[in-house]
Amino acid sequence: MISMTSDATLETLPQATWIVSTLAGAGVFHVLWLNSGLSKPFLRPIDCGHQYRGKPILGHNKTFGGLMIMPAATAVLFALTCELRPVLPEWLRSGMSNSSLTSYLIVGFLSGLAFMLAELPNSFVKRRLGIAPGQVAASLPLRWLFFVIDRCDSSLGALIVITALMPVTAATWLWVLLLGPAAHALFSIWLHALGIKERKL
Repeated sequence: MISMTSDATLETLPQATWIVSTLAGAGVFHVLWLNSGLSKPFLRPIDCGHQYRGKPILGHNKTFGGLMIMPAATAVLFALTCELRPVLPEWLRSGMSNSSLTSYLIVGFLSGLAFMLAELPNSFVKRRLGIAPGQVAASLPLRWLFFVIDRCDSSLGALIVITALMPVTAATWLWVLLLGPAAHALFSIWLHALGIKERKL
């Protein structure tokens, strides 16, 4: 069993800060890409409009264009923080792995991809329940359940990949699952303001 004292939890805040900030930075590029004219030809549904048992598989909001930038941007930012590690604040540097630049690139790409792919099961389940893309469940309990899942699924996907390839503590998971959803909510509000997303939260 992994135990987490308050000191141990605080010691892992730098690692969580590095993970969340790099993913958030990649998220900025993701939003800019979706808001640019360059992304328009690629904004085709991943499910290509196909249905499963009379309902969309994923829906029109999950597009190929949405998958394109996050993995590459995360890889670049992971690699950049690796290269800048000697000049970063010691507090932040203490949370980073001593892995090679190549490792950072690979982990960044795979975690960025996992960040996006982790949203798809949630979309699949929503379509089965008759919840249209961009809409909320009619049932209040389901609405709150999906609200929590919507904020955590991407962070969980990225964490699983990073933990598989780099040393990550249990306390880091706790911090990321606290900070990540907050960042996710801010991006949802931004996407809504840009007209890319139908709901703010």
